[in-house]
Amino acid sequence: MSNPHTQYLSMTQVLWPEIESGYARKILLAVTGSLLLALSAKIQITVLPVPLTLQTLAVIMIGTLFGPRLGVATVMLYLAEGMAGLPVFAGPLAGPAYFAGPTGGFLIGFVPAAWLAGTLAERGWDRRIVTTFALMILSAGLIYIPGAAWLATLIGAESAIAKGVLPFLLGDVIKAALATAVLPLAWKLIK
Repeated sequence: MSNPHTQYLSMTQVLWPEIESGYARKILLAVTGSLLLALSAKIQITVLPVPLTLQTLAVIMIGTLFGPRLGVATVMLYLAEGMAGLPVFAGPLAGPAYFAGPTGGFLIGFVPAAWLAGTLAERGWDRRIVTTFALMILSAGLIYIPGAAWLATLIGAESAIAKGVLPFLLGDVIKAALATAVLPLAWKLIK
């Protein structure tokens, strides 16, 4: 077993190493990641009050593949795009008022989820099946905390759990299983 404090390179750093300052690379990755997040928001199944999308998978994969700093920067860019009114969220609207709606807390939860996924990936958690699954589940859990808390202020705690958490758990387990099937295999292919 490896030292838990060992810092590993992210998959993006291995596949596309930074040369000199790397700012152009980081900007290109962040913009591409924010576009993938916007696309993942549009692939959805309507479950009121919060739609089921591929955003959680995209957020966690961005954190895992980019590392914590670039992963968080990418998610913050995505949120800024939505705050500015660009139609990047699951619903047809965007802008500051969107954050006051039922999905606002979940959107805010994307930031710590990307950070945790990237941090755990830097410790090699994305290289083995059991730890990849744990990385995915723990990171998704960080989305639920502010998401359910904010939703509870709008519809009550019991209803927030029933409508904003429980319907999504199976989907997150499936997304975690998908990432678990892909990430460790990808690392083996890279080596």
